[in-house]
Amino acid sequence: MNPAHLLPPLLLIGSNVLMTFAWYGHLKRPAWPMWLAIIASWGIAFFEYCLAVPANRIGYGAYTGQQLKVMQEVVTLAVFAGFSVLVLGEPLRWTYLAAMVCLIAAVGFIFLPVE
Repeated sequence: MNPAHLLPPLLLIGSNVLMTFAWYGHLKRPAWPMWLAIIASWGIAFFEYCLAVPANRIGYGAYTGQQLKVMQEVVTLAVFAGFSVLVLGEPLRWTYLAAMVCLIAAVGFIFLPVE
């Protein structure tokens, strides 16, 4: 498989793991002042961008911009599902799984041939 096809999904997974911690990791630290949560999140987000930007630059051409975006959204949902269960201790409800199935269907549609 061509690196332009393989690297973007892998980089997007790494980027989404980091961004999930940047956006939601501070919820496990309610005693932190808001300014500390913001600075910690920004610090993590810098490294997230170090993966997301190359994922899109490398992938564009092998994938369309729309395909990259839909791929990123599905990766985000899958990463957050694991995070919400493992880190936040929230149950995975059937409605969440149903939404995931709908987004996976969106991936199928976005990769269908146009003509």
